[in-house]
Amino acid sequence: MSAITILDGGMGQELVRRYGELNKAMWGIGVMAENPEIVRAVHDDYFAAGAEIATTNTYNIHRDRFVRDGVEDQFDVLNKLACRLAAEARDEHGAGQVAGGIGPLGGSYRPDHGNDLDQAATAFEEIALGQADYVDFYIIETIASLDAARGAMAGASVPGKPVWLSFTVDDDDGAIIRSGETVADAVKLSEELGAAAMLINCSRPEAVSDAVSRLSSASMPVGAYANGFTRITEAFKSDAPKITDLSERKDLGPDAYADFGDAWVASGATIIGGCCEVGPAHIAELSRRLAQKNGGA
Repeated sequence: MSAITILDGGMGQELVRRYGELNKAMWGIGVMAENPEIVRAVHDDYFAAGAEIATTNTYNIHRDRFVRDGVEDQFDVLNKLACRLAAEARDEHGAGQVAGGIGPLGGSYRPDHGNDLDQAATAFEEIALGQADYVDFYIIETIASLDAARGAMAGASVPGKPVWLSFTVDDDDGAIIRSGETVADAVKLSEELGAAAMLINCSRPEAVSDAVSRLSSASMPVGAYANGFTRITEAFKSDAPKITDLSERKDLGPDAYADFGDAWVASGATIIGGCCEVGPAHIAELSRRLAQKNGGA
């Protein structure tokens, strides 16, 4: 059996559970600015659950969102703070890596956003350079189109720092990413761009399973981390979405989620973890099963 790397789970929904729901566009960043110790605690709990990677709380760190909300002066401060919190948790744990997490330009699940190559390259480069002293690699998350992947990779390719590309697929058809382009073409592009790994994230686990089964031709490691939403709604695809536009599944506890994880590994995934609504208990069960398969407790 190939070695499996265990990612952490979702950050945003875990912050909501611990801090309380903030019905505003940049609530995840707002929590970090006001109570960074909560972010650090989430990282700690994921490491304790068996995660080997802490993903920085920088999914929404793009400068245009700070400008929109009138807090542009906090951009660099919060980008670096998020990295330090993840690195401190890793150091306290005594092992693991830090992934500089960067979400899509414009908004999640929007293949019509982030496709201008020069604009995207500039935006991703600024974030990546700010994180470079803290992170081991970058993970570009929830990529909804091939052009968005091109722009992100153009900016995040900092010398000496590998980049993982993670695509989000249609909730009803894991053969296509949200732009309608194929997962097969996403594999080819990831190889052409020199990605160190390709993953599928933030889609229903059933669709993720379909997508992962199509990654066998990839020349790099592949992985998966699904969300626990019933589906991504049209309301959430607005320019300033609210977390109340989405609803949590009630049938995706740790055991059920780990069943999907087992299937992803059987399909060839060597990196598994969780996205939105997937918390420390889910990661602990994934870790427990992996240890059991490897002859552990």
